[in-house]
Amino acid sequence: MKFTLKDYQTDAVRDALVNLKKARKRWHEDNDKHAFSLTAVTGAGKTVMAAATFEALFHGDDEFDFDADPGAVVIWFSDDPSLNEQTRFRLIEASDRIQHTDLVVVEHPFSRAKFEAKKIYFLNTQKLGKNSLLVRGFDGEDLVTQTRPDAQAFTIWDTIRNTIEDSDLTLYLVLDEAHRGMGNPSKASESAKSTIVQRLINGLGGIPGIPVVWGISATVERFKKAMEGAQKRITLPDVVVDSTKVQESGLIKDTIILDIPDEVGDFDTVLVRRATDKLKAVSEAWSEYAKQQDDSHQVIPLMVLQVPNTPDPNDIGRALDTIYQQWPELPGGCIAHVFGEHTTQQFGNRNVPYISPERVQESTWVRILIAKDAISTGWDCPRAEVMVSFRSAVDRTHITQLMGRMVRSPLARRIPGNERLNSVDCLLPKFDVKTVTQVVDALMKGDDTSPPPSGRVLINPVEMKPNPAATPEVWEKFEALPSQTRPQRGAKPAKRLTALAHELAVDGILAGAGKIAHAEMHNALDTIQDKLKAVIEQKRNAVVTVDGKSVVADLKGKTKTFNEFLEAADMAVINDAFRRAARIFSPDISRTYVDALAYRAADPDDEDEFDAALVDGRVSVAALGLVTEAQLHFDAEADRLAKRWLEEYGPIIKKLSHDRQESYRQIREMSTEPQDVDLVKPDAKYEPTKARENDVETSLPTYKNHLLCDASGNYPAELNAWEEKVVVTEMKRDGFSFWYRNPQQPGQSSLGIAYLSGEQYGIIRPDFIFFASLADGTIVADIVDPHGLHLADALPKLQGLALYAEKHATVFRRLESVAEAHGKLRVLDLMNEAVRKAIAEAKDATSLFAGMLASDYQ
Repeated sequence: MKFTLKDYQTDAVRDALVNLKKARKRWHEDNDKHAFSLTAVTGAGKTVMAAATFEALFHGDDEFDFDADPGAVVIWFSDDPSLNEQTRFRLIEASDRIQHTDLVVVEHPFSRAKFEAKKIYFLNTQKLGKNSLLVRGFDGEDLVTQTRPDAQAFTIWDTIRNTIEDSDLTLYLVLDEAHRGMGNPSKASESAKSTIVQRLINGLGGIPGIPVVWGISATVERFKKAMEGAQKRITLPDVVVDSTKVQESGLIKDTIILDIPDEVGDFDTVLVRRATDKLKAVSEAWSEYAKQQDDSHQVIPLMVLQVPNTPDPNDIGRALDTIYQQWPELPGGCIAHVFGEHTTQQFGNRNVPYISPERVQESTWVRILIAKDAISTGWDCPRAEVMVSFRSAVDRTHITQLMGRMVRSPLARRIPGNERLNSVDCLLPKFDVKTVTQVVDALMKGDDTSPPPSGRVLINPVEMKPNPAATPEVWEKFEALPSQTRPQRGAKPAKRLTALAHELAVDGILAGAGKIAHAEMHNALDTIQDKLKAVIEQKRNAVVTVDGKSVVADLKGKTKTFNEFLEAADMAVINDAFRRAARIFSPDISRTYVDALAYRAADPDDEDEFDAALVDGRVSVAALGLVTEAQLHFDAEADRLAKRWLEEYGPIIKKLSHDRQESYRQIREMSTEPQDVDLVKPDAKYEPTKARENDVETSLPTYKNHLLCDASGNYPAELNAWEEKVVVTEMKRDGFSFWYRNPQQPGQSSLGIAYLSGEQYGIIRPDFIFFASLADGTIVADIVDPHGLHLADALPKLQGLALYAEKHATVFRRLESVAEAHGKLRVLDLMNEAVRKAIAEAKDATSLFAGMLASDYQ
């Protein structure tokens, strides 16, 4: 892969491969057909996950402990050829083991008896329709079409059938945007695809159903229901990507901002001017950010003008005139449209060319894009930062679907501390406060075609900036507070170490870091070989010999005897044992260790002697892989060295660009334990200023001394009774200077603490951080976290806070948890060792706050 997978992507690929392996085995052994789905929110990188899966399917993958399927054939199916083309491009962009020639767009004439192994064939609904040249001449029930074209010995249905019936091949069907093929059959467009998809799944007219079906979509409820009713098809566990982890990754925007008029009337021009100002501001912000980061790859944002299906060209012309009046410096030829009419359109006095949707992202000359619906299925444009929709409230579905296509982060990462660059703006001149709540509900709750994001949706928010009264010492303390990462399932210390070594070498921080890392790990393996000589020698013997039994049957006496035998292993057996061990110690380190052992034992100029030494080295590594203690020692040493380097070179890494820091942040997170990361000072954050309940809108209360504030020094916050009491109480304490409402969304400016609930790690984000100045001028920080006890994870969260307090006792002055018990607020001092011990041994959280170790909060 050209990209490093995020942790949730790695988990999803691993789970998908488990399903594919199981489905393949059962198909060839028992003729059973299987189906499963991959569900992930828009922007999670479904195509990247698919690319990693296909790489392993075609070529095998040691990291996933997956052997290649030599007869794998993939059909990638959607209802949109342009979506297929976009997917093909992304697969090429993501994979370094899938070649251009492995990605075949099926076009007429396509006359092959069978599909070829290790290739992905792109098909869409139209190419399997009854009028398609690819199907003409097929003689099957309900599929009889016109005369077969010349030079086409096989129809596409023949090819599919022959591939399925070949025992050396395994045909996998991937349904992209799977929910669209399982929709309402009463709709003609849905019915056409549904019929074709059902034929592929269930078979018809002599065509067997495709053995393995994998549905990929943001929402797959329709697909799952269809699979449950499919003929003789077993459903495997669905692969579901946690949207919270996607949000944590920074791949999608944190905030969607909705701007609407405060009063009734025609405000098209007003909001177009406002949208233009937003486009100009965000363009300047990205330009400034690129300069700060010394980055030549500057983001060039664009604005989407969404119009009704039958727009008035003059209305669009007036909107374009307004844009140029507001921003005269905007280049003249920067407008394009993506209408179904693929021709130049005239809007007012402007001729606007057509551009295909998949080319918009790369065509940075486009700054204004005119669109109708959701542009196209699967379309996304990370640099689309502003949208003005002239749709009315009855068209809210079209609005939410298009907004869902604009949430991908332009740099595929979060911009530290800058919510302006982590947001997308939508202006709705045809909406009011009441009707816009329907858009908010759709965006937050999702539906059967677009899932909910895990970020925020704000209406007419106000930008908060760092409080000018906060001293550098306060911010220095803030940035020194440790936040924790979510541990990764199946993280391998050796992979983390070698990735870290690569980045340190690339940045010139540690010359020859890769060689140093390998040498250190060679020493670790040498140590374990010396320590466990006798055990490893036994394992070596096990590697180089194959033991078994011969069965002798006496047909006359009706008896059987078993005679044991011992044979020397051949190279295939040794190589297989080595490959399995290399999955433990990493393929790269295993390879270089074998080379090191061979150079120690033999003269490289003596080819026969050196080859024998190489084989002996592979046997040694294979033997080490059979010793549990060797793996534990190896992992511990890799983890120790990675931690040492991260600590030693941390100050230098912090001075790198954000893009380079992001690489190290991802490496730091490659651990099975929570890792500490520093907080980032927020440069900007959006906050709502009004609340609405029962159609009544009220202004939110504002507070002073928050680390972020508006131009008047105020910070708006909607606090419940507990939170209100905590803020007021803490403000009255001696030395109080500032407070910070810790964001509940992921981000580098949100302090997170890991906790273990069952077998899964979660992240709790304490509500408040307070800063105080001691008599000697020292700035201290307190965490005070009021939370309810009614949820099932109340105790695990409390235990996570206690472990965090124990680890970071010197960083905070106070770390307290507040909850209601006996009708009043009670507090647990997590700096107290006796309290932490009681929390660790507790069966529930309620008894702790009601017990003697808690006190009244005052």
